Amino acid sequence: MDGMRYVAACMSMLCSFGALAGPNAVPSSLTIVYRFAGPYSEKSVDEMKRELRTIMKDSGLEIDWRERGALTDSASFNNLVVVEFRGKCIMEPIPFLYDERGPLAFTHSTGDDVLPFSEVACDEVRSSVGKAMWGGDYSRSDMLFGRALARVVAHELYHVLARTRTHAESGVATRKLSGVQLVSDELRLIPSDLDRMHRHP
Repeated sequence: MDGMRYVAACMSMLCSFGALAGPNAVPSSLTIVYRFAGPYSEKSVDEMKRELRTIMKDSGLEIDWRERGALTDSASFNNLVVVEFRGKCIMEPIPFLYDERGPLAFTHSTGDDVLPFSEVACDEVRSSVGKAMWGGDYSRSDMLFGRALARVVAHELYHVLARTRTHAESGVATRKLSGVQLVSDELRLIPSDLDRMHRHP
């Protein structure tokens, strides 16, 4: 299923799943309904969830991950974001070359409205991570890739929750995340980003 068809299907599901809280509400929990369109690493997924929880800990949001294929038609959530992971979401055991041309991820919008539907381009993320790795990094490539995925997802969540297309000057919501930033020991949302997410402009 291509990206736009997937988004259209998910939009129809919002009738039963629910949508993001209203403009003046500060949600206490957020459900991420996700799907991998290609192969992926369980180790990377586990690290992605752990790292995203760390990034979002000061937001006051409790993240609840739900795999799209495991949901029933009666499933219902108050605050929902849909994330599609496209491409090969698994690191290669040795360095590789990839023609990096596109963004790491993007969030759909219509007019001036930012929609709660994001797509992560795993091939581009793998390329960025691969270029930043050296030496002993290759023995923990699954973990580093999961960390990178979490930071890319956090970047898109910032756009969705703050309802904005603009970027921050630093931190995870900066305009372009480098491979070094994706795998660095720490990368967080800065206080002004957290404030914007809570204000829901």
